Amino acid sequence: MSRPILYSFRRCPYAMRARLGLASAGLSVELREIVLRDKAPEFLATSPSATVPCLKAGGMVIDESLDIMLWALAQSDPEQLRDMPRLGHDLIAATDGAFKTALDRYKYHSRYGSDRDLERTKAAGHLIALDAQLDGKPWLFGDTPRLADLAILPFIRQFALTDKAWFDAQPWPHLHRWLGAFLTSERFLSIMLKYPRWQAGDTATRFP
Repeated sequence: MSRPILYSFRRCPYAMRARLGLASAGLSVELREIVLRDKAPEFLATSPSATVPCLKAGGMVIDESLDIMLWALAQSDPEQLRDMPRLGHDLIAATDGAFKTALDRYKYHSRYGSDRDLERTKAAGHLIALDAQLDGKPWLFGDTPRLADLAILPFIRQFALTDKAWFDAQPWPHLHRWLGAFLTSERFLSIMLKYPRWQAGDTATRFP
């Protein structure tokens, strides 16, 4: 059976979480780096939503980042990422829902015509809750990462980089430590290697 194909974009937080899940599972895929302003026709023919990430494994197409993580970890979960309480799934849902909506309207306020400060305040409520959850432990649920950590951190990174000076000034010591440890980890650095734009006929790029 041929290796699964992952259509990805390096800086997209959704694609980051998919790569994190695949890397943790140790599943080998063919990575195809997509340029969002000029999407490859093969990608558009594969992805129902025309968004990254998109995984094609045999006749199956998975077009949602969290579903890619869960698919990978269902096959191999050496770090036991799925071993977490219901709260972990709730935190992921809150991140993907109200937090991401506020983050987009904060980061791209000109596009949305939104009140930047108001949307930042909305998003900050979620970050305050995460900071409290992290009090006294390196990861959300203890000494080792779980699915929630890896599914959420790419979006915390995106928020932090929108206005790094403001973010760094906030009284969220546990959140800052959590994000900082992630961004300097071998795990993060290994999924952020740069790849050239994929075109049909290119030599296959193996990931991880």
